[in-house]
Amino acid sequence: MEFKHLQEIQEFTLEHLPDLDVCTLAALELFCIKKPPRLHLEGLKRPLIIGSGNALVIGKILFAHSLALFSDESDYKSTLKFVDSAFLISASGTKHALEIAKTLKEKKLKTKLLTCTLHAPAKRYIHKGHFFLFPKNREPYTYNVSTYLGMILSKTKEHPKEILEFITTKIDPLIPKNLSSYDSFYFIIPSELKLISEMFLNKFDELFGSLVSCRCFTFEQTKHSKTLIPNKRELFISFGYENTLFGESRLNLPLPKAANYAALFSIGYYIIGKIQAQHPPYFKENLVSYTKKASTIFGQEIKPIVE
Repeated sequence: MEFKHLQEIQEFTLEHLPDLDVCTLAALELFCIKKPPRLHLEGLKRPLIIGSGNALVIGKILFAHSLALFSDESDYKSTLKFVDSAFLISASGTKHALEIAKTLKEKKLKTKLLTCTLHAPAKRYIHKGHFFLFPKNREPYTYNVSTYLGMILSKTKEHPKEILEFITTKIDPLIPKNLSSYDSFYFIIPSELKLISEMFLNKFDELFGSLVSCRCFTFEQTKHSKTLIPNKRELFISFGYENTLFGESRLNLPLPKAANYAALFSIGYYIIGKIQAQHPPYFKENLVSYTKKASTIFGQEIKPIVE
């Protein structure tokens, strides 16, 4: 099997940044070669799961149907007295993760760090043996495709090669060429995989800001007045559901049989990448200036390309 996208992302420059769909295919190719580490999540009584943005969503997926508490950088301190251990999820192990890891150590909470960075700064506060390193690809800042896909696969045990083949043979032929005609998108996702909705919304925020919007709900949620106001410039994209009811413009995308979070994550990010490719390059035009400002805000260098 030729892994052309994996090769492509090793060579891109700031002048030729890849879209999200390319990085999604490259991430699947990566995990055809490398397996993510095995997580032992059993036997935990009341862990605290901490992450920022999509890292927290990953935590919710990993610890679904458990008694875990979930917090981000804003409110985690208020929950420390209710838990007996902690899992800190951070692809880079920098920014807020550094301060959080230090606080958890001061509180003497047994903490495990899930990251994709071997020398993550937050690691200095983590006991030996409590560090999980996930494979990652070289990607533009904030994409975090390979980083989070590996964590999801460690939980769901889905087969990346099958997902990759499904996207290239079943999904790609269905992608319309007029996605730039829409400045609003509505994703209808399976109820049993609804935790992924926040990841899709976060990715739209990062790639499009307020210029291209997305709403994301399950079929059951969509019944409740979500479509009261019609919009001809909104495309309804359903995943694994034949939508014959909602929206004036519709795109129905299949899911693999018994699809889990990795499949939906990959297919969703792939279509978001196609939307990105057919709209003006908002993200690419603003990435460098944004990372310069973010470096000042966080007091550490944030690079536009994450190696």
